[in-house]
Amino acid sequence: MPNEYPDTDDLLTPREVAELFGVRTTTIARWARAGRLKPLRTPGGHRRYNREAIQRLAAEEGRPNEARRQLAEDAARLYNQGWNIRQVAARFDCNYGVMRRILKRHVTLRTRGGTQTDIDQEDRS
Repeated sequence: MPNEYPDTDDLLTPREVAELFGVRTTTIARWARAGRLKPLRTPGGHRRYNREAIQRLAAEEGRPNEARRQLAEDAARLYNQGWNIRQVAARFDCNYGVMRRILKRHVTLRTRGGTQTDIDQEDRS
């Protein structure tokens, strides 16, 4: 009986695809449901993606990780200039929660009073 699946080295898990695109695994599942990605199903029902197809899609869309890195740097620069998270999120057409997570990875967030968090202030003492 011939094997209908490609070599397992040619298949990517949803987590690997998510890391490649710089998104969450839930986004990969949503893209698959929308038809943007075409998963293969393992006998256990898990999704796997053809490595070549994913690499072609990534090439067609440019370098998603590079674009995401540039957005994070630009957002951090604006935040450090005094913009609040909502203003930065609106500038990049992004929701507040997503922008807060992006900024949290790149800068120390201010509290509502405009100062850094208490933990950061204790570290400076």
